[in-house]
Amino acid sequence: MKTALVTGGSRGIGEAVCRRLANEGCFVLINYLNSKEKAEQLAKEIHGTAIQFDVSDMDSVSKAVSDAGKIDLLINNAGISEIDLFTHIPQEKANRIMSINLIGTMNCSRAVLPSMISRKSGCIINISSMWGQCGASCEVDYSASKAGIIGFTKALAKEVAPSGIRVNCVSPGFIMTEMNSRFSQEELEEIRSEIPLGIFGRPEHVADSVAFLASEQSEYITGQVIAVNGGMVI
Repeated sequence: MKTALVTGGSRGIGEAVCRRLANEGCFVLINYLNSKEKAEQLAKEIHGTAIQFDVSDMDSVSKAVSDAGKIDLLINNAGISEIDLFTHIPQEKANRIMSINLIGTMNCSRAVLPSMISRKSGCIINISSMWGQCGASCEVDYSASKAGIIGFTKALAKEVAPSGIRVNCVSPGFIMTEMNSRFSQEELEEIRSEIPLGIFGRPEHVADSVAFLASEQSEYITGQVIAVNGGMVI
């Protein structure tokens, strides 16, 4: 049985990924920072384990990964966002966005790689965003962090491919999660009009792509960005 670590796994896209990987036969480690109750409930439902650590704190990440033992699959999903003008975002908040979204992805990857390299086996899947591909006004820090994840994915994929490790990226579009509950119905309809397929994404759509990239069906795929956005960014 493969062991998968999903960061930010207690809700939204992370929760859907945890459920899907458990259905595929993985033992899932559900990382959370503050949502202990949700993470533990999900762990109970999918027969996994909830583990608390801050992805932006390398010492915390290293200890958690060491305690977890062999990890075959890492899903770097933890992320935060903030909508405001670039010049209005407080520096502390901007630093936190970068620390969790990009540095957190790098921290977790750095922690699991030595074991994967020694075994010459492993798979890392990073969750970016369509805004990492084309940028979003009033989400500049978020867009920059997600663009960084794409660059990180491509570079790391080249570096660890000789060790038999695949690194890919899923880039979601507008997915109906708690993060997007801030929008009014009028705003949602305006956004929907910009999606060629005319529907909002669901967390399960992202989980489907993650499951594919984690499977043997994608054994010849690495360094790629899979866009799950209904045609909003092409």
